[in-house]
Amino acid sequence: MTSLRDRLLRRDPLRGPFLGIPSPVTVEIVAGARPDFVCIDTEHSPISDALLTDMIRAADVARVPALVRVRGKAPCHIAAALDAGASGVMIPHVSTADEAAAAVRAARYAPEGARGAGPGRAAGYLRDIPGYVARARAETVVAIQLETVQAVENAPDILAVPGIDLAFIGPGDLGVDLAAQGGSHTLEDLVNELIDAAARAKVPSGIFTADRAASVDWFRRLSFVIEGSDALLLTQASDTAFDALPG
Repeated sequence: MTSLRDRLLRRDPLRGPFLGIPSPVTVEIVAGARPDFVCIDTEHSPISDALLTDMIRAADVARVPALVRVRGKAPCHIAAALDAGASGVMIPHVSTADEAAAAVRAARYAPEGARGAGPGRAAGYLRDIPGYVARARAETVVAIQLETVQAVENAPDILAVPGIDLAFIGPGDLGVDLAAQGGSHTLEDLVNELIDAAARAKVPSGIFTADRAASVDWFRRLSFVIEGSDALLLTQASDTAFDALPG
């Protein structure tokens, strides 16, 4: 089977949602729609490590790759997601080359990194550590999230770090940071700078989109989008279902 990383690096169009509702049932329901992947969001949700394992397991049952947006840049968060069986990690708020290099070190085994070989679910609970290490070297996705003005300024140096598979643009936080710092640039300017920097570095880039129409637009320029979230889909469906009845 072609891995998510292979599809990402060959620039196949990939589309999937964020999942932040802490429930494997939600994963099963959404995975049943056959997205290209799901991205379980532990940065903005109360998902514990134990529950994260069950959510990744639910994605595996549906044969849908599960990325995990980790809580932060600490190696323990990255290791927890990968040891649980995630196809890859997305590290939020990467704003410098040093932060990007640290993320790669935490996510990759030697010689590319310094990840420890643990006896978790991904390695068959001790039964397949050598096999898993080999698969992880080939298949683990390391995505960094660029979502600050500083990240835009440092983008060429960040994207020169070996081992980065995806530069994911977070327009929401980038817009918040831009508003806080001021300046003459628009959010569109900064997003375009990041896309151009990734293209020069030959690193795939992606972005968050709110809906299908936005995804269609972005697929003209990019090959990876995270479209909406489980909470957004539920909110929209609930608002539609319980809108006032006519008459």
